[in-house]
Amino acid sequence: MKEPQNSMSGELSKLHAERLAAIEAAADPVHTIPSQYPSGYHVAAHRHSRAQFVYARTGVLMVSSRQGRWMVPPEHALWIPAELDHSVDMLGEVTMLSAYISSDALVALPEAIRVVGLTDLARALIVEAVSPAGNVGSSRRKRLIVALLLEEIARLPDRQLGLPIPGDARLAGLCRAFLASPTARLLIDDWAEQLNMSRRAFTRAFRRETGISLSTWRQQAALFTALPRLAAGESVTSVAIDLGYESVAAFTTMFKRMLGAPPRTYFRTADPV
Repeated sequence: MKEPQNSMSGELSKLHAERLAAIEAAADPVHTIPSQYPSGYHVAAHRHSRAQFVYARTGVLMVSSRQGRWMVPPEHALWIPAELDHSVDMLGEVTMLSAYISSDALVALPEAIRVVGLTDLARALIVEAVSPAGNVGSSRRKRLIVALLLEEIARLPDRQLGLPIPGDARLAGLCRAFLASPTARLLIDDWAEQLNMSRRAFTRAFRRETGISLSTWRQQAALFTALPRLAAGESVTSVAIDLGYESVAAFTTMFKRMLGAPPRTYFRTADPV
């Protein structure tokens, strides 16, 4: 049973290397690539000289770098700056649509990795830009689609679906330890005490380092832990209990508030395009 899986993994790794080479050799300001990956597939750490705008049309992406982790659920996309080392994990079977954008294609490229919400227009444009029918070299239609896509990317709203890791070594140590054993019972006072800081000083330092509160960070850490397990078929009940939630209902409420759908139906979300 393992041999076909290893063979598929080898083929995908070779294909990924070929795609990276094609990205670097591309002459057009925007180079588009569709790709498909099986559930659980891991793309090892890599970088490219172009920024990447990626939309998971099906499945969920988990992108990791030294700066933290980012989750790309349905109806969202991710902006990855050029030259950023990152790895990717697939939660569910993933169909990925990517636009690789050169530095001279946009007047001001975002410098930070960010998850954005997709508008209907942006979704339609990335689908058209990547589709074989629309990808006809330097045709006028393709140029217009790409130009409008670039305009729309700059207008997309940020979504707090990242899990930033603080630059401060002491805070980062607490965060990484929490990720190894996440729980819903994280208390600000406990972390502040471990660092010999007042509650107020700690909350200010954490927000300054991550851009979000510890409470929001904890909820997002729970999601990042729960999603791979739910995608692998584990029950909502077992995941909720392991994460320390008092009830399945409490976990489901948090999950729906953060991602817009309850966990039992989340991976059934279909792209409407």
